[in-house]
Amino acid sequence: MREVLLKLNVVPCVFLERLNRFVALVEVNGEIRKALVTNTGRLEEFMVPGRRAFCLPKSGGKTDFVLLAFEDLDGKGAVIDTRTQAKAFERAVELNLIPWLRDCSIKRREVRVGNSRLDYLFDCPEGEVYAEMKSAVLRGGERGEYAMYPDCPSVRGQKHVRELMELSRAGKKAMIFFVGAMPGVEKFRPYEGGDPEIARLLKKASKAGVEIRALSISLLPDGRVVLERPSLEIDL
Repeated sequence: MREVLLKLNVVPCVFLERLNRFVALVEVNGEIRKALVTNTGRLEEFMVPGRRAFCLPKSGGKTDFVLLAFEDLDGKGAVIDTRTQAKAFERAVELNLIPWLRDCSIKRREVRVGNSRLDYLFDCPEGEVYAEMKSAVLRGGERGEYAMYPDCPSVRGQKHVRELMELSRAGKKAMIFFVGAMPGVEKFRPYEGGDPEIARLLKKASKAGVEIRALSISLLPDGRVVLERPSLEIDL
């Protein structure tokens, strides 16, 4: 049975168009409304006009909703909202559901390292672990079994991988992990078509001692965000 991580007040919506990096038009109950997009990826496989989606109501600002997820396999949602991905992941850590973070806790968020900020510093039985989280919502493979990242060039992502390598070389524990936020994925691999440099850097980072990990989550139509797989196979 899949573990429930979050329960959200979702509203069915229909995606119409992406106005810019952070705002999309959606149709909710027959009305055209603006929705916040927190994911900076291109998301071209999902952002197709007329595709069924899920929104979260929000108050304040220039948008009325958050574009949470797109309907995917078996009516379940692929979660594109990076804030929800982070909240679900943090809940999984709290519930001790992730084998590669067994008995770890979040010591700090937004940790300054060099010229970057990494998402997490974990307190684990074997010591502190510096970690960066990335959203993997591009599907690949013959059976659609892969969650992939990134779907477009990411200078920021390259910078984070380099910072993690420096930490590892300095004798610190470093990790980059990917949230495959889609139903049915079993493995993770970098998408060379999106950013070949990140694919190269991840191989180099793994050899330098940086842990490469991944998990998968999905959204059920009733608003429950569930942990699909606590650990995905890594294919670099």
